[in-house]
Formats: sequence, C-alpha cells, structure tokens
Amino acid sequence: MVIECERKDDICILRMKGRFVTGGDTAYLRSKADEVKASGCLKVMMDFREVPYADSTGIAFIIGIYTSVTNLGGRFVLAGPNRRVHEVLDLTRLSSVIPIAADEPAAVAFLHSAARSAQQD
Repeated sequence: MVIECERKDDICILRMKGRFVTGGDTAYLRSKADEVKASGCLKVMMDFREVPYADSTGIAFIIGIYTSVTNLGGRFVLAGPNRRVHEVLDLTRLSSVIPIAADEPAAVAFLHSAARSAQQD
C-alpha cells in the first residue's frame, strides 16, 4: 500500500494505492494519519480509485482520518471506491455515515458545497 498526500487549495487529498489488508505496515499507516492530523486540513478527500480491496485495516484507517477531521469541524469524503470496496463499506454500514463520491470532481464539489452551506448557517 502507498499513500500520497497532496494539497490542492484548501483540500488535502490522500491518494491511496494498493490493497489495505491485515498485516500491512501499521507504522506507515499511523505516520500518514499523524501527517494528516498535523496538517490541520479541514477538507479531506481520500481517493480510493486505485485500491482493489480493503479489510479491517483499511476500514480502521478510513475511520481514523474521518473522525480526526470531523471532530475538528472539518469535512471528509471518500472518492472512487470500486464495487468491492463499496460492498465492504455497505456491510459495515459506513456508507451511511461517511460521504462517498463517484470520482474526484464529485468529491471536490461535495467539499466545496459543504463549506458553502456551513458559511450560510
């Protein structure tokens, strides 16, 4: 698994690549999670287009990032999960909690619209 962190304007994009499975490098995942938390970014998109499968390790990583961002009042969206990953999210009922977008443009639009509605409140 590889996680690339990129910043586009006010959005932190985590580009995930490879299988997120038990036995993966937990120290690596922890360091990437710490990197996101330290960035202070309040809009986070996790790009899952290149993730063919995720088990409890991947789910735990998603939940950790989602929780850390939303606890600070930020917004999070998961972009482009394939059918198999989406099924895991459905089985764990995370798809009813975590926003999911079909692709990156839809995810960016979601993050911008969420910010606009927060400003109007």
